[in-house]
Amino acid sequence: MHPIFADKQRLTLYMTAWLMIAGLLCVLMVTMNALTWGEAVALLLPMSFIYAFMSLASLYVCKAFPLQQTSFLKTLFAVLAASFLSSALWLLVGKGVAAILTRFELFSALNSKFDSSIPFLLGIGMLLFVLATVVHYLLLAFDTARAAERKALELQVLAREAELKALRSQIQPHFLFNSLNSISALTASDAPAARTMSIQLADFFRTTLKLGQQQFIPLEQEFKLAEGFLAIERVRFGSRLIFEKRMSEGCGTIPVPSLILQPIVENAVNHGIAHLLEGGTIVLSADRNESLLLLRVSNPCDPNRPRSKSTGLGLGNIRRRLETLYGNDAHVAITNGTNEYAVELKLPVTRKEITEIFHAS
Repeated sequence: MHPIFADKQRLTLYMTAWLMIAGLLCVLMVTMNALTWGEAVALLLPMSFIYAFMSLASLYVCKAFPLQQTSFLKTLFAVLAASFLSSALWLLVGKGVAAILTRFELFSALNSKFDSSIPFLLGIGMLLFVLATVVHYLLLAFDTARAAERKALELQVLAREAELKALRSQIQPHFLFNSLNSISALTASDAPAARTMSIQLADFFRTTLKLGQQQFIPLEQEFKLAEGFLAIERVRFGSRLIFEKRMSEGCGTIPVPSLILQPIVENAVNHGIAHLLEGGTIVLSADRNESLLLLRVSNPCDPNRPRSKSTGLGLGNIRRRLETLYGNDAHVAITNGTNEYAVELKLPVTRKEITEIFHAS
């Protein structure tokens, strides 16, 4: 389909421009005393609208002689030749319109007046066709640029999705590795507890495998996942592990990246509670501050705990996922105090594309 017909706004602007051109032609012909107002309107108005559609053929001249691949002189010659032929054909149509109007007494002299105006109208027709060709070259350039931009955005989205899938695929092995370490620690000291933990772990994995395939899940479900993981760890730590959840009203339905809290909660257990003989409380809180969702996971820690041998995969994964999803709109802050370790996430909650992805999943 012709690019002007493909867009109603373009078609409206195009026809409005030709209506203005028709008015200018009428003014010129009347000013030159070539036609009266009645003759100018009766003749030039239909001729202008006919030429408006004839000039659309300049698109095919543009496609046959693309500026990037054709020399300037060759393009100029083709455009001038096409404009001459189109203008000549237009004048033949105008001659027919003038002949029809001459049958009416009011326009009895129109035929002869039209003949005397042919050189002027031929030049005007060529000029208008050249202008239409320039407009079509601009339209083609605009459409090409927009198509290239759309293609670049599609490739960017595909690259982002591939990266997110790769990052999400790291979460399960990382979590499984830590969980198996926990079970291994129980097998020698408390075999029944290790068996219970294995069963709970299997159930937990079924849930995480399902939710982990989704890009976003409600915050309430993300909290339940964290609570389920801590219930498994409580088999090993008993009363030493306490979990406290604080969620402000209205936060539960906000979409967040699936399993985004999982590595943080694991670190709170393995690098916080595990080093304290008396254990402690892991606090998971959620608050909303205008367009930001504030998530915070805090746990007590031993100031004399041994240096962690962790690869930092968990927190690194979180940073990369948030950067990929939100750009610079999301932030990760870590507070490493003497007796408390905390990780805070700040996520935007009003991004339209995030909401669309959430509902689509």
